[in-house]
Amino acid sequence: MEIHIDHGTCIGSGQCTLTAPAMFTQDDAGYATLVPGGATTTTPRQVTQAALSCPVQAIVLGGDPPDA
Repeated sequence: MEIHIDHGTCIGSGQCTLTAPAMFTQDDAGYATLVPGGATTTTPRQVTQAALSCPVQAIVLGGDPPDA
C-alpha cells in the first residue's frame, strides 16, 4: 500500500496519529509524517481509517494493500 501525505494540505489535526500511531506521527511543526517501519505493525484497515479520519483529506492511499 502506498501512502502519500500532502504536506501542503495537512493542518496538523493529529487524527491520523490517534487512529494509527504506529504508522503516523507528527513532525516538529505538528504536521503528519510516516513512522519508519510502521507498516510492519499497522493493518491496512488502520491505515484506511487514519486516512478517512483526516479532516482535510491530506492522506492519499494507493496501490494494492498488503495481506492482513
